[in-house]
Amino acid sequence: MICEMCGKEVPMTKTVIVEGSRLNVCPSCARFGEDYRGSGSNGAPVTQTVIQDRLQKRERRMQSKDIYAGSASVELVDDYGGVIREARVAKGMDLDQFAASILEKKGTLAKIEANNLIPDDKLIKKIEKALGIKLTEAVQSGVTVGGGNGRNSMTLGNFIKKE
Repeated sequence: MICEMCGKEVPMTKTVIVEGSRLNVCPSCARFGEDYRGSGSNGAPVTQTVIQDRLQKRERRMQSKDIYAGSASVELVDDYGGVIREARVAKGMDLDQFAASILEKKGTLAKIEANNLIPDDKLIKKIEKALGIKLTEAVQSGVTVGGGNGRNSMTLGNFIKKE
């Protein structure tokens, strides 16, 4: 017989647990492990419930995870320029007055109202506060990974060029 730890040819091996692995080792290597007598790692006998628990944990570990599940992002509303313009006019301000009130350039605000410029988060907050409006909305991610037994599920065939 061969010792699974040192590789020596020995007449007899002993089964021990070394670092959580069950090995057949020679008597000199047996000192590195604990006796194996069909028990769990903590010395308690392995029962059916322990086995079921381990199988369930393994099943949870092996499941693929959807990294996009439950993720909602905050995005700018579609017609943000029109919303800003309507709120500004409702407050009775022209573009010059509004630009001066929030300390921004008139040209920048004109481009934003024309939907030609997407404002950064800081400017969005400033405009929302000044006009008392909401320019952002929570949007659920529509991307799904894996899954789907239907005909519309993504396969490798979708990425291969067929001639």
